[in-house]
Amino acid sequence: MRRLRMDGFDLRILSALQENGRLTSQELAEKVGLSPSQCARRRQQLEVDGVIAGYRAVFDAERLGFGLTAIVDVVLNTHNADNSRHFAELVNRLPQIREAYALTGEMDYQLKLVVRDLKELNQLINETLVTDRSVQTVKSAIVLARMKDKGGLPI
Repeated sequence: MRRLRMDGFDLRILSALQENGRLTSQELAEKVGLSPSQCARRRQQLEVDGVIAGYRAVFDAERLGFGLTAIVDVVLNTHNADNSRHFAELVNRLPQIREAYALTGEMDYQLKLVVRDLKELNQLINETLVTDRSVQTVKSAIVLARMKDKGGLPI
C-alpha cells in the first residue's frame, strides 16, 4: 500500500480530528491555520484517500455496565489455515472481544475482552474459548486499572 503525501496542515487536521472528530470546518480552521473551505476540502480528500477510515463515538464502559476488562492470551492447537480461519470467525462472532491481535512468539493471539462482570468472563472463557476445537490453551488476566487508553495514532 502506498503512503500518501501529506503536509503539515494535513497532519494537524488529523491530529485535531483524532482528539475530536466532531469539529466543524470552522473549528478545524481555527486550530490548524487554514480557511474553513480549505479544511473541508482537505478533510474530504483524507476521507476519499482512506486515511480517515471513519468516525465513532467513545463510550464510558463502566457507566454502561461493563465493569471488567480482561486480556486473554490464546494458543491454537494446530497451526494451519483452516484452524486459524475458524478461530478468526469465532473471535468476530463474540462482541465482548473488542480487540484481537495475531502475534509472534509464545502466544498465537491476544484478545481484549470487555464484559459486565466475572460471571460473564468465566462463561466466555470456560464455555466458549476453552471448549472451541481450535484452541489449545487460554490464559487470562484481569485489568486492575487503565493507565493509558489513548487510542488513535501518534501523529
